[in-house]
Amino acid sequence: MNNRKNLIVITGGAGGIGTACTKVFKDYPLILTDYSQDAVDKAVDNLKKEGFDVTGIACDITDKKDIEKLTKYVADQGSLKALVHTAGVSGTVKDLRKVYTIDLVATELLVDAFYELAAKDSVAILLSSMMAHAVPPNEKYDDALTNPQAPDSFDILSQFVKDSDMMYNFAKRGVQLLTHKHADKWGAKGARIVSVSPGVIETAMALKAAEEHPERMELIKQATPLKRNGQPEDVADVIHFLASDAARFITSTDILVDGGVIHNIKKMY
Repeated sequence: MNNRKNLIVITGGAGGIGTACTKVFKDYPLILTDYSQDAVDKAVDNLKKEGFDVTGIACDITDKKDIEKLTKYVADQGSLKALVHTAGVSGTVKDLRKVYTIDLVATELLVDAFYELAAKDSVAILLSSMMAHAVPPNEKYDDALTNPQAPDSFDILSQFVKDSDMMYNFAKRGVQLLTHKHADKWGAKGARIVSVSPGVIETAMALKAAEEHPERMELIKQATPLKRNGQPEDVADVIHFLASDAARFITSTDILVDGGVIHNIKKMY
């Protein structure tokens, strides 16, 4: 496509799953964003060498002004087909507020901002996690997760969360709840909003975890019905489907891409 319509915007576009997503959207003009401009430029250059129609811009997704800069950049290039939001941090970041802010608050900031660009057949695809499915529903914290920008939301959640790994799980449950919260608003425009929950995917982050906790990671692999970890392409292919017209009646829901392991993990608790 040589025109600048039907744009696919990928946050975390320089990361493992983000990079895999660029590959499945070769037929679309792409806009990549990540925290580092250097990382964005490198990813864009590599893709251009492969014949992709791609540009990129750095964005701090926790900063409303930076997000405004991103949405203006997108609007100047064409119309929105899909926002694919893969950017985030893991529970290895030992700062509860940082995990909460990047993984959940920033997600809603993006959803709010890109709603202004949404039109009929647009879709927002948010990355959750299989571990969100290990967090049981509870109205005491679900209201805080559904409204992460409320001034007391973090304090409420902190009563239930003991460490950054738990905060990651709770924040990713919040991502799923955001799809329910915003579905009607997006639907009024003929647009959709969904989430995808990957399991153990062999990105650089997961491979590092495997080096640090080999026994735990092997235990999870053996508990997976398919007896393997996932590859970034396993997630990217599902995201490609969700962005397509074949998924036109799918909204306000989460798709697990975990090889079936979460059901076995929950039995271990």
